[in-house]
Amino acid sequence: MDDAWLLELLPDGVVVADATGSVTHVNAAAVTLLGLERAQCVGSHLAAVVALQDLDGNDWYSCVSPYDGIGIRSRMLETSWRAQSGREVLVTARLHRESPGGDVAAVSLGLRDARSRERVDREHSDLVATVAHELRSPLTGVKGFTATLLSKWDKFTDSQRQLMLRTVDADADRLTRLIGELLDVARIDTGRLSVRKEPVDLVDAITQQLEPLSAPGERAITFEPEGKPSVWVDRDKLAQIVANLVENAIKHGDGPVTVSLTATSDGGAELIVDDAGVGIAEQIRPRIFTKFWKHGSSGGSGLGLYIVGGLVAAHEGALHVESSPAGGARMRVWLPAGEPAAVR
Repeated sequence: MDDAWLLELLPDGVVVADATGSVTHVNAAAVTLLGLERAQCVGSHLAAVVALQDLDGNDWYSCVSPYDGIGIRSRMLETSWRAQSGREVLVTARLHRESPGGDVAAVSLGLRDARSRERVDREHSDLVATVAHELRSPLTGVKGFTATLLSKWDKFTDSQRQLMLRTVDADADRLTRLIGELLDVARIDTGRLSVRKEPVDLVDAITQQLEPLSAPGERAITFEPEGKPSVWVDRDKLAQIVANLVENAIKHGDGPVTVSLTATSDGGAELIVDDAGVGIAEQIRPRIFTKFWKHGSSGGSGLGLYIVGGLVAAHEGALHVESSPAGGARMRVWLPAGEPAAVR
């Protein structure tokens, strides 16, 4: 298989020129992006083939001068240019030298349609809009109540002031949690989520986490452990996993919530959270662990299950959604023994 055939397999456009600037290779993707015929490219000078301009009318070759400049230059970062058709093309380049500081022996260019970047930019804009919406809601409550208290303090009774301050406190807690979730998402996305494992008695740890979630008069939460499984996990991350799964079952499910815990034959443990709601349709189950995914009218940030998935993955575990025996949703988490090799 020759080099020309390999270039045709690449999804991006590729243009290669020799030491004199004469184009030696060009693939079909590049021909399409540049709006040229292949016969016009091979053998022509690089400046004529890559006839791209910026919005001010400056041409690519004159601006970057690939064969001039300092001898240590070897790479050009991706920049945006316009073809004669008006299409936006993203260009990156590599300068090949036979020796450090030597003359440029070849120039290879990568060309991409800017529409792919527009899609990423649009996703980022949607992310910013979603975050702004989630932050604005509690901030509006905080601003409204504090402004009212400052301007009309003497007109309220002590009990009315306490009610307003409790509302402000609850909104502040909501903001704190949302910011914490966003930070966790950033750590998961960048691979910087740190896990500090220690041997944890799962029955005790889960019991402690469920106590504050079992408020009087609210939906019943039943914990059904089998035995006393213990694994190596990050205690705080485990608390997040349990809290997010149970709160998700309370918010989006119905009926009592059942939390089950069993030891597995491989030394790990399996945690199951069941509710008795309408469940989650099979066709949307693959999407529930994505960022800002929401379904129905129960609200929420749409980050809880995404974070659970990231935390479980950080422990090298597995997370699945199924139907519960009562017809609702079942979240099944498997956590490995996680014992470090040094202590075995």
